[in-house]
Amino acid sequence: MRHVLTSFLALHWAIVFALLALICIDGSRGVATALGVLGATIEDSRFIDLDKFVVVAPLATALLVVAVLFFWAFVETLINDATSQGVDSVARIAFICASGVLSLIVVGGVAQGINGLFMVVAVQLAALQASYVAMLAERRSAVAAVASGEGEVRAVAHGMAKAAAHNSLLSLISGRTGSNSGGDR
Repeated sequence: MRHVLTSFLALHWAIVFALLALICIDGSRGVATALGVLGATIEDSRFIDLDKFVVVAPLATALLVVAVLFFWAFVETLINDATSQGVDSVARIAFICASGVLSLIVVGGVAQGINGLFMVVAVQLAALQASYVAMLAERRSAVAAVASGEGEVRAVAHGMAKAAAHNSLLSLISGRTGSNSGGDR
């Protein structure tokens, strides 16, 4: 199987961040709704600054960039084989950017006075980290399987060479040669 878990997780996170970006763009309480989707409850109507272009545009752009990076990692899993480094590097960049965006959401939320955002983002960061570890584990197991397959081929070739040398030595000791085609006997 080729990167089943990796492709699923990359597509999942691409969809999650793309949907968050689309929700952010919504004109009526878009950022507040996106934070609500993450799990933060915003009950107070004093957060008027969340709907301004200065807040919405950079946040939606950052979320969309992360979604594109995860989609790129998904495409890399479909194109490349298990031993390719392309999937690992793109996934690493996507996870670093996603962690950065979520960290900026915490900083911006604290600046706006939103309570309870730290725990919500901590849970999302833990989910991102678990996904990254699962992707690394799948990649390493695929590389180990390919390496053990090469090791098995070497072991079989070594065994065949050893058996041929043993048979040749036995035929020399016994005085029988197997290479004659009808000759001296």
